[in-house]
Parts: sequence; C-alpha cells; structure tokens
Amino acid sequence: MDRRAFLAGVGGVTAGVATAPLTACDTRTGRRAGEGGRLLVVRNFGGSYGEANREAVYDPFTKETGIRVRVVNFGHDQMLAQIREGRPQFDVMDIDMSNLVLFEHEGASEPLDYGRLKNTRNAGIAQSLLTPNGVGKSYWASVLAYRTDAFDGRRPESWADFWSLTAFPGRRALQGEVDWPELEFALLADGVPLDGLYPLDVDRAFKVLDEIRGSVRTFWEYGAEPGDLLSRGSVMASSTWAGRLQHLIDDGVPLAYEWNGARRQSNGYGIPKGSANPDAAYRLIDFALRPEVQAHMARLYPDGPVVPAAYGYLTESTAVHLASTPGHLLSGFDLDIEWWLENGEAVTRRWQEWART
Repeated sequence: MDRRAFLAGVGGVTAGVATAPLTACDTRTGRRAGEGGRLLVVRNFGGSYGEANREAVYDPFTKETGIRVRVVNFGHDQMLAQIREGRPQFDVMDIDMSNLVLFEHEGASEPLDYGRLKNTRNAGIAQSLLTPNGVGKSYWASVLAYRTDAFDGRRPESWADFWSLTAFPGRRALQGEVDWPELEFALLADGVPLDGLYPLDVDRAFKVLDEIRGSVRTFWEYGAEPGDLLSRGSVMASSTWAGRLQHLIDDGVPLAYEWNGARRQSNGYGIPKGSANPDAAYRLIDFALRPEVQAHMARLYPDGPVVPAAYGYLTESTAVHLASTPGHLLSGFDLDIEWWLENGEAVTRRWQEWART
C-alpha cells in the first residue's frame, strides 16, 4: 500500500518518469505479437496478496475463459506516467479506493460501464464502492491491538480505553506515515459517535492526541511492525491492520485485537485510460465479484468481501476475522475518502510536526 508515495507524486509526475522497459519482441502495451485479447495485464501490489489473487481469481478466470493473466507491480507514479504517455502497460489496476478516486480526478482512468458488470447488480455492494471509475473488491481495516497479559486480565474494548493510561497503563504505538493519520481514533476516544466523525474536528483531535503523546513511543511504518512491537513487549497496545496479528495469535503469543471503532478502507478495480484490452478487463472484474470467488479470496487473504452473499460460502471461524462481517460493519466506520483527499496534505503536515515533538 504505497499511498504516501503516490500522494507525494500526484500532480508532479511528468512523461519523463521511467517506466518498465519493453523487450524488442514486445508491443507498446507489453504484449508479444499474436497475444491480442488472450492476455490481460493486471497491476496489483504483489506479495501474499498477489499470490492469493492468483489462486482465487486469476487462475480460475483463465481456466474458464482461456484469457491468461500477467501481473505487474508498477508504482503509482509509473502508472500515471504510462497513462499520460498514452501507453499503459497494464489493463486493470487493483489499488485502494482512495487512489482509484485520485486516478479519476487525474483523468487517468476510464468511466466504468456498470451494465457490463452484472455481478454488481442487486448484489448489496455499498454505494460508496460503486464509484464512476472504480468498483470496490475487498475491505480491510485498522483496529486496536493489545497484549492480553498486560492489564491484569482486563481488556481494552474501545479507543477510549486505549487513551486511558490510568486504567490501561503502558507504552503505545500508532501508525506512522504509511497511511492517513489516525485522527478518527482520537475523536472516538473523546466521545464522538461513529456517525458524527466527518467532517473531522482536527483541532479537537490533536488536543486529544496530546493526552497520550508521552506514552506513544513508536510510529509504525509497515504492516508487520505492530505485531513485532507487541510480541516483544515494547508496547502494550497499538493500532494495527486487522489480520496482521493472526499468525502470532495462532502461535500462542498473548495478543488480541478489538473491532470496536475499526477504520475501514477498501481495495478496488479500475481500468486505466488507454487500456489495450478493456473487454477482458471487464470480464475479470465481473468474475472477481462473484460471491464464491470473493469467498475463495477471503479464505486465502484476510480482507473482507464486498458482496454480502460471499459470507454464505465462508465458515464462522473465517468470517470472524474479516472487516465486512455484519457485526464489524456496525461497530466500525468507513474512512471518508473525499474528506481526506481534500484535507489530507495539510493534516499530514500538522501530524508530522506533532509526531516530532
């Protein structure tokens, strides 16, 4: 999730930014002669997420349609540069919804024809995920994590508990610059209801953040870091991305996380301006939104389906760890993308100054 790098580069990318080289046998879109519509190039961010997509989505899609899927992992600045040159070397982009909205603002993506996405019809997908140029595919969330042996058997159940250094003493960690500052958690700790968060009261949030600044010893910058900090006892409680602690919990490390007040975000699909194979792109996107495919992906990677019917294919033991189960949808909130895109630069600068104090 390289949003911070992308946000820093939006508006400043020029056609001169280097792109991945093509071989002499490749075309401008990275395809070899004769491949035509039988090859679809998908951009995702790789790693275990890419492997899960290969097993749950790409290989079954190829088996059904005969269209092979090639995966690339261009950075966002490279993606924009290629699109602006009129030569995107990918047909589908799998990125978070914030960046899909940014691509829409930049004129870098195609408006979606929802008439070609039959699996979005009456499927219960949240309206916020059915944007003009991008459709949501999975939910992820930031949640409260803690050591279960740290507070004499008591467990923090809210961000108010996270802020209560008297009832739950010990060092804390919060997210660094890998994503938007976690101002919402401060406001929830101060009693703001979930449905009253936006527009964020920035001054109030920083006043509440001041209350625990002396106990925040670390600002984490990568997904595995909260688990490392908690496992070592370097901190007693931290924000974290849901799912990143589960392997530690399964191995017996005394950790847990709380879904109350979770900040949800989503990954989604978009089609870049100038895609060489939009027909296959639509077919893949529609395939990935089938309930059974959504469920298969959720079994392999701990992101929640956007299609509610997918939960009919999942066991309770799997569903309980996902951000879009009905209970978790009620106890958390969706990050307001437009608010953050409008205010994020100024808020982040202020947060950086606060974090350095």
